[in-house]
Amino acid sequence: MFSQLTNLLPSDFTILQWFVLCACAFLAGVNKTGVPGIGILMVPLIASFFSAKISTGLLLPLLAMADLFAVGYYHRHAKWSIILKLLPAALIGIAAGSFVMRQIDDVQLRPAIGALVLIMLVSNYFWDRRKNQTDNIPHHWLFAAAMGFLAGLTTQLANAAGPIMVIYLLAMKLPKYEFIGTGAWYFLILNWIKLPIFISEGRIDLHSICADIAMLPLIAAGAVAGILILKKIPQTWFKIIVQLLAAAAAIKLLML
Repeated sequence: MFSQLTNLLPSDFTILQWFVLCACAFLAGVNKTGVPGIGILMVPLIASFFSAKISTGLLLPLLAMADLFAVGYYHRHAKWSIILKLLPAALIGIAAGSFVMRQIDDVQLRPAIGALVLIMLVSNYFWDRRKNQTDNIPHHWLFAAAMGFLAGLTTQLANAAGPIMVIYLLAMKLPKYEFIGTGAWYFLILNWIKLPIFISEGRIDLHSICADIAMLPLIAAGAVAGILILKKIPQTWFKIIVQLLAAAAAIKLLML
């Protein structure tokens, strides 16, 4: 069976491309279980060494497998009221993303995503500075619908919804374990829904699936590393780190 899998691996990948794929597999595990926001760094990294179509098709199964590890460990910490509020708009966003993908290149959208994330980071900073912590603006259903739609749209186009969800979950002021658990279930649902869509669009084929399956040990190692990291990070530093990573990723998207 191992030899059959080896025969199905892409034969045209360079050593550098395999190294980048391995790094992304490890980062996917860390991102899902410990350091949300770092995952968006995989988008420009893998896109720098593969074409846009191939890079998104390689990245999605890595994220989908990493979601299984995150849900397996943090499933009890999810806030389902938040997930259910976001999902309908996110599914509409995925449908819109499939349509938009036929009209524009995902590279054209990335600077817009970066600008949006920076705007939301600044907005979240001022929300957080308000003395009235029960302010109802972030909790309004329109805010949830807008963020859910944007997350669905950006994840379908470029697997780049991480910063959007970071902003929304920060606005909900979730403790770090609920933050991870809620995000884990949310992206598990979205990413596994997207898999057949990506296959139908030709972004995922048998060879890319086999390449991603071969990365499973590195995803698992990253997931364990993420769990250990999260245990060591105080809540205050957790919030600072995910905001800094989201900002860095947004700036990177603007520069593409």
